[in-house]
Amino acid sequence: MSCNDMSGPSQLQHLPSSVEKAEALYQQRGQLKEEQLMKKIQKLVGEEEKLRMPIAQGLPWTTDEPKCLIKPPVKKNTIPIDLKLHSDIRAVERARFAHQVAEKGRLIKQYKMERERQQKLEEEEEIKRLRKELIPKAQLMPYFDRPFVPRRSEKQPTVPREPKFCIPRHKTIKCCRMSCNDMSGPSQLQHLPSSIEKAEALYKNRILQ
Repeated sequence: MSCNDMSGPSQLQHLPSSVEKAEALYQQRGQLKEEQLMKKIQKLVGEEEKLRMPIAQGLPWTTDEPKCLIKPPVKKNTIPIDLKLHSDIRAVERARFAHQVAEKGRLIKQYKMERERQQKLEEEEEIKRLRKELIPKAQLMPYFDRPFVPRRSEKQPTVPREPKFCIPRHKTIKCCRMSCNDMSGPSQLQHLPSSIEKAEALYKNRILQ
């Protein structure tokens, strides 16, 4: 509420005292906070100083003189070495090999082109030499008064003959035996000797011819 809205005289009298009390409380609270913060900072600084101060170890309760310990030998500083990976070495070798293959292919191609060029020049020289040695000859004119007329051949036509196939004896006997085994009726078994005789007679006639 603002001062214009206040209507009672008692409220106007108590206004300054309430503002002063609030300011006093605010200042008191700020001082307490500052004191707590300073105490906390001093405590942290003291702990850090204690940690920094080394605590010396006391001498043993004896009359012997303390032994001087031998200092260990000082090691030399390690020198870093560049790492050589196997993959990097293989990549370099592969690149070198690829370069050699490409160079070889280029030389072979150049050699082939040179060889073709030389062969072409030799062929041209040979053609020029043959043209110089060539003797031109006039071609004869055809006989227009005696034209070529094809004639019928006087040879007799060929007479076809029947071919003579010579079958060996063991093959004929084998065929006859197979045919005999296939026969199952009694009438067919009766005609078996006659068929064998006929086959033998045919074979003899062919041999005699």
